[in-house]
Amino acid sequence: MKISTIASLVALAGLLLANTGAYADEPVAGTSPEDVLAVLKASFQEKGIAKMDRLDQSTMQKACSEADMKGKPLSKEDTAKITKEALASVKYPADGKYVGDWKAGEQVAQNGRGLQLSDKPGAANGGNCYACHQMTKTEISFGNIGPSLLHYGKLRGASKEILEYTWNKIYNSHASAACSTMPRFGAAGILTEAQLKDVMALLFDPESPVNKDSVAQ
Repeated sequence: MKISTIASLVALAGLLLANTGAYADEPVAGTSPEDVLAVLKASFQEKGIAKMDRLDQSTMQKACSEADMKGKPLSKEDTAKITKEALASVKYPADGKYVGDWKAGEQVAQNGRGLQLSDKPGAANGGNCYACHQMTKTEISFGNIGPSLLHYGKLRGASKEILEYTWNKIYNSHASAACSTMPRFGAAGILTEAQLKDVMALLFDPESPVNKDSVAQ
């Protein structure tokens, strides 16, 4: 291939890349959200426990997605509606006890498995808490999407109000932040009530490495 031809192709590629960057955020004319959803659904198929309903957005998800795309905050009305509905979805422990076994809670926090098409129906899911939060000083592999939870119970105590607030946050985080990115561990059926209690214990038990700076055994 001639050098002049190669130079022309390189220039054309550069122009295309520049145009792609310039128009990447612009919607395609004549394309509706329904069109996009149809294409999206056509590219997936059910397999194992992974069903097509995972692509269906709730009213909350639609409102938050729309606000994000427009670059504008939710209206006060939408925010109040979402948080109210989320709080109403929270189910409190049947026995009134919020705290379980912190050692089991550490296992839930470390476990990132679950909800995969290869999983068997009914298999226990993990919480993958460390993906977004620092929780102990000994675990150095943690994310920072969410706030640090180090010394969570030590700093806040374990009053009924704090226990209830934390349970609500884990069960359905949209109860306190309308467009929270935290999974709805209880409302979405990701963790069982027993697992939720164990995670609560990890956060509040004085002997937990979250509060004691020790290595979980």
